Amino acid sequence: MASDPRPDESPPGYPVGMPSLSRDDVAHVAHLARLGLTDQELARLEGQLNHILDQYAVLADLPTDDIPPTAQTIEVETILREDVVTPSLTVDAALSGAPERSGDYFVVPVILAGGGD
Repeated sequence: MASDPRPDESPPGYPVGMPSLSRDDVAHVAHLARLGLTDQELARLEGQLNHILDQYAVLADLPTDDIPPTAQTIEVETILREDVVTPSLTVDAALSGAPERSGDYFVVPVILAGGGD
């Protein structure tokens, strides 16, 4: 089990002495999120959320002064295919399923009327 964070040893910017969530806290947040939870679900969620807070307290106690800030934890590379020009649909093939067309364009209903024309 994790030890409680000590006020004189907590890293700057971290909460001191992570409080645990009560069943009422969990029920309140569930109500705000419009979640209808049963008593059994509230009890399970209370335990899970408090476990997460306990783990956060453990992480907050780790010495990280010698670890440089990172934006990515793994090497990131962009995997893209070669941009190769290939034949595409003809205008008639692309518009073949259109309910209505005008020349080489789809006709769609007006959404915003008026304006500057």
